[in-house]
Amino acid sequence: MEIFRFNRDIPFMNWRRPAAVISITTFILSAFFIVTKGLNLGVDFTGGTVLEVSYGQTADLGKVRSILTDLGMSDASVQNFGTSRDVLIRLPIKPEVSSAQLSETVLSALKQADSSVIMKRVEFVGPQVGKELLENGALALLFVSLGIVAYLAMRFEWKFGIAGIIANLHDVVIIVGCFAFFQWEFSLTVLAAVLAILGYSVNESVVIFDRIRENFRKYRKASLTQVIDSAITQTMSRTIITHGSTQMVVIAMLLFGGEVLHYFALALTIGILFGIYSSIMVGSSIIMSLGVKREDLVKVEKRPLENDGAVV
Repeated sequence: MEIFRFNRDIPFMNWRRPAAVISITTFILSAFFIVTKGLNLGVDFTGGTVLEVSYGQTADLGKVRSILTDLGMSDASVQNFGTSRDVLIRLPIKPEVSSAQLSETVLSALKQADSSVIMKRVEFVGPQVGKELLENGALALLFVSLGIVAYLAMRFEWKFGIAGIIANLHDVVIIVGCFAFFQWEFSLTVLAAVLAILGYSVNESVVIFDRIRENFRKYRKASLTQVIDSAITQTMSRTIITHGSTQMVVIAMLLFGGEVLHYFALALTIGILFGIYSSIMVGSSIIMSLGVKREDLVKVEKRPLENDGAVV
């Protein structure tokens, strides 16, 4: 289905050099911020105490945060959990105070402000568990990346595998770099969003790569630049429809999903926008740099020589 039609091919590859400057600059800046500023890891990774409390009426999250700030816990995370009356509080580790004492102090302060509040559960996440979660998340990212390279190399050609993984890792580094620069909380839900973007971005790359292969078969005398520009233009209608629809849902989560989904939706938003860019400009530009040829994707049929009616 093509709602948006383009009568002429858009010369994307004419812009590949300015795009390369933008890509390299944003990648280096993102890596710099990750190294120098680091990530603001959530309780899932650093360890801490998780409290779930319930109110008799709609909870005032601002008031809860103010109470925790007065207790010297301004770095606590407060968000609705399930319903507007349920509140999830994440407190970082305090070496001088036990988890039980911490939860009792918080509950006592909350009860002074509102006697209807009750404690539903208390959980303690140790630093060792958080470290294991971080390591497992990094391993998951590594295995997904290797799987993408293997899939693209088998389905198309090894040059496409390299182009695809560089484009996808470009998106991942930029997402993580944004979280490092702005010091947004990096939690398990954000890591899930990063892994989702990897799959989402590789799907866009596969669509474009598949169209490039088809165009090599269709346009036998066209140059590599013409083949790639035509392939990207032919998939633009699908890109606009697919990414536009997805982004509308993500924006709804970002605006109305509350604090629970805020950073998850934010990571998806950054990933979708850069996923479109990297699939079109980064992946395709790398394919051109690697010099992909028609013979790499289309098998040339060799016909037997004939001599006086006999096959030589």
